Amino acid sequence: MTSSLLALSPLDGRYGDKLDALRGHFSEYGLIRNRIRVEIEWLKALAAEATFAEIAPFSPESIAALDAAAQTFSEADAQAVKAIEAEINHDVKAVEYWLKRRFADVPEVARAGEFIHFACTSEDINNTAHALMLEQGRREVLLPAIDALIERLRALAHEHAALPMLSRTHGQPASPTTLGKEMANIAARLMRARDAIARVQLCAKFNGAVGNYNAHTAAWPQFDWPAFNRRFIESLGLTFNPYTIQIEPHDAMAELFDATARANTVVLDACRDFWLYISLGYFRQQLKAGEVGSSTMPHKVNPIDFENAEGNLGLANAILRHLADKLPVSRMQRDLTDSTVLRNMGVAFGYSALACISCQRGLGKLTANPQQLAADLDACWEVLAEPVQTVMRRYGIEKPYEKLKALTRGQGISRDDLHAFIRTLDIPAQERDRLLAMTPASYTGCAEQLARAI
Repeated sequence: MTSSLLALSPLDGRYGDKLDALRGHFSEYGLIRNRIRVEIEWLKALAAEATFAEIAPFSPESIAALDAAAQTFSEADAQAVKAIEAEINHDVKAVEYWLKRRFADVPEVARAGEFIHFACTSEDINNTAHALMLEQGRREVLLPAIDALIERLRALAHEHAALPMLSRTHGQPASPTTLGKEMANIAARLMRARDAIARVQLCAKFNGAVGNYNAHTAAWPQFDWPAFNRRFIESLGLTFNPYTIQIEPHDAMAELFDATARANTVVLDACRDFWLYISLGYFRQQLKAGEVGSSTMPHKVNPIDFENAEGNLGLANAILRHLADKLPVSRMQRDLTDSTVLRNMGVAFGYSALACISCQRGLGKLTANPQQLAADLDACWEVLAEPVQTVMRRYGIEKPYEKLKALTRGQGISRDDLHAFIRTLDIPAQERDRLLAMTPASYTGCAEQLARAI
C-alpha cells in the first residue's frame, strides 16, 4: 500500500495517524513480536529453572542476546518470519525456525535449539501472546484514553458545579440540576466501567495439545509440569488457567470485551446527551478558523466529534460483542474459528480508542452558555410544583399532589400564579416565605455538592 488513501479500513486510512499507539500491539507485527517474546521466555525458563541435565543454564551473555532479540524485534525481523511462513505455511512454526536461525551463531543457544518450542502446541504460544497483546493495549492505550475522558468530565463537573440547569425527563421539563452535576454523573459511570476493564485478569495456558501435559510428561514424567508452567505464565504478569482444552477458552477475553463494550455504552450515551445539550443551546462550540460546517449553510457549526464518536462506538461494540460471544465457543477440544476472529481484537480496540479521542476533542470545544440555561429555567416555574407539594405533605395538607397536579400538569404557570397558590397554604410563615423565595435556578438540592465531590 503506497498511500493511506488505498487503505481498506478507515482505521489504517482516514484515522491512521490517531491510532499509531495500537499498531505495535495489535498488528501482525505485534502478534509476531509477542510470539517471539513467549518462545524466548519459555526457553529461558527451561534453562534456568527446570534443572534438566539436557539443557544447561545460559550464561549472562546468552541471556542478554536472547533478551535483545525480543526487545529489539523489528518490522524487518517480522518480515523475515513471514518469509519463512510463506515457505512452510505455518505461522507459529515460522517463529521457531526464525529463532533457530537467529541464534545459530550463539553456541549456548544453538545447542539448546530443540528446546525452542519444547512440548508446545501452537496455541500455547498464541494464547499467551494474545493475552500479552491485550494487556499492553489495555494498559497503554485503552485505559489512558478513558482516563483522559474522565479527567475532562471531572474538570467540567467542578467548573460548572453551581451552574443551574433544567433537567429533562422523558424530554419534558423536570426538577433542576446543575450542569456540573450532569458531568459528574457521566464521570462516575465511566469510572466504574473503567475499573471493570482494569480488574479483568487476563488468562493464559501452557499445557500442550489438549491441556494434559501429554508431551511434557513423555519427556520428564516425574517433573511437576503444572506448577512449573504456572510459575512461567505468572512471570509474564498473566493469570494461569490450569483447566483447558487445546485452546485457552477465552472466558477472560470475553469478560474484557464485555467490560469494554459497557464502557463504550456509557460514552455513547454521553455523546448523545452532549449532542442534545448543544442543540438546546446549553453549550456553545468553539469556532475553528477556516472550518466549514455545511457545504450550503454557512452558519452551521455541527457537533461532528460527538457524532463521529457515536458511530465508531457502534462499530466497536458490534465487534466486541461478537468477540465476547464467539470466542468462548469451540467444538470439542479445538476448532479454528477463533483464529481469524482474534485478529480483529485491534479493530475493536481501535474503534473504541478512536471514539474516546473524538469525544475528548468534542468536549474540548464546548463552552457553557449560562444565559440560555437561565432562560430555560425561568420559563419553567411549574417545576417548583414538586417542592411545594412536598412541603405541603410535611404539614399534613390534604391531597397536596392532586392540588398541584390540577394547577400545573400539562401547562406552564408563571411565577405570579405559583406565588398566589403558595400564599393560600396553611403552613408556618417561615416555610411559606422559603417557598416564595425559591426559584427554578435555586431548586437544585445537593447538586453542587455532588458535582464537587467527584
